[in-house]
Amino acid sequence: MDATERKLSAEWIGRQSESIDIVSERLVKSFRAIFEPHLAPLPADTAPLGIHWCLSPAIAGMDQLGADGHPAKNLSLPPVPLPRRMWAGGELRVHDHLRGGDKVRKVSTILDIVRKHGRSGELWFVAVGHAYHSDRGLAVSERQDIVYREAAVSGNGVPRNTSPAEPTTIRPAGQVWSVLPSSTLLFRYSAITFNGHRIHYDLPYATEAEGYEGLVVHGPLQATLLLNLAASQGAGIPLTFRYRGIAPAIAGRELTVRAGIDGQRLWTQGRSGAVHMEADIDRGMA
Repeated sequence: MDATERKLSAEWIGRQSESIDIVSERLVKSFRAIFEPHLAPLPADTAPLGIHWCLSPAIAGMDQLGADGHPAKNLSLPPVPLPRRMWAGGELRVHDHLRGGDKVRKVSTILDIVRKHGRSGELWFVAVGHAYHSDRGLAVSERQDIVYREAAVSGNGVPRNTSPAEPTTIRPAGQVWSVLPSSTLLFRYSAITFNGHRIHYDLPYATEAEGYEGLVVHGPLQATLLLNLAASQGAGIPLTFRYRGIAPAIAGRELTVRAGIDGQRLWTQGRSGAVHMEADIDRGMA
């Protein structure tokens, strides 16, 4: 651990922030318009699974945004010395249903800060704990893993910003959903999550500045599909849901959302066989 990592860890681990948001009727309708028919069946008075990822986003004025569209200075996250922020994965537990009209208090805690070196260069990982409370008590608890990367090379030196796909193998699958993540779908999801990250809606930026092959499908969008597929199976909502990103999924390319035969392992997969996100679950809540 170098001096910067020690300083950030000492100053930030354990730091908390709180925010309040409402599970509004408009949010629920917008969420359903994006994801149906790929939502788990739930009682009529409950909000769809994954809607908590739309609550209490980081909000900053236009003059406070970085080149990538994220707030340049997010006062709730440590100022790690790398500019590009992405979801890496996480783990969540559903304790109670959120309902339309709920006033939700989100308590976020910095859990860990780790610097690593990977194939693509220096990486910083920040783990953040989130607890979502309604008036009835704790509804969702989550650990979110965020990865920070070095700036992309611009001009003719732009690297292809893709991770090597896992070797294509035939995985026995039970239930399968087929989704076409269009640019409109990505734009709508960016809108209801107030996510300004330009890789999801600005094609020239995504391909020329960051070197992706196209617009990038959001991590939480894929996680929402996987969580709902898991809950659509006979045992209902999983007690614990763990997920991690493997390789970018690109808009306009068919995406299949798959559950293993035993229902314990799930993944999103492209037509080529490349796995983009995978998840595993523990059963508990019905």
